[in-house]
Amino acid sequence: MIEELVVFLKAQVSSLVGGGIDYAIMVFFTEVFHVHYTISIAIGGIFGAVVNFGINKGWTFRAKDKPYKHGTYTQLIKFSLVVINSIVLKSTGTYLITNYLKIDYKISRIIVDLIVSLVFNFTLQRRWVFNRQSLK
Repeated sequence: MIEELVVFLKAQVSSLVGGGIDYAIMVFFTEVFHVHYTISIAIGGIFGAVVNFGINKGWTFRAKDKPYKHGTYTQLIKFSLVVINSIVLKSTGTYLITNYLKIDYKISRIIVDLIVSLVFNFTLQRRWVFNRQSLK
């Protein structure tokens, strides 16, 4: 129980770091280069994902220290699938909230990120991408 809580808290720190980079890049591309925020979310998402994968593999889930059924390559493929779907959810959710509720995209993005991060990203990373399994 305590170990799960520690992993969850570490995942939130990792998400905050990767998400901060992701968010900053989104705002930068949207405000400076006038790229539509849904495209900027994808650009920022790629950079944030690279940071998030490194932190999660090495620190959050300690994937380098434990026996895993599949290696880094498989984890990276699974992680990429999660990221692609996460970006789609974040772009779509942000667009819908921004356009239909008339909330600034920066605030909409934070709302959507909280939901996607907790419900989608953490669950799939913990149970699928970095799932510890005994080697058989």
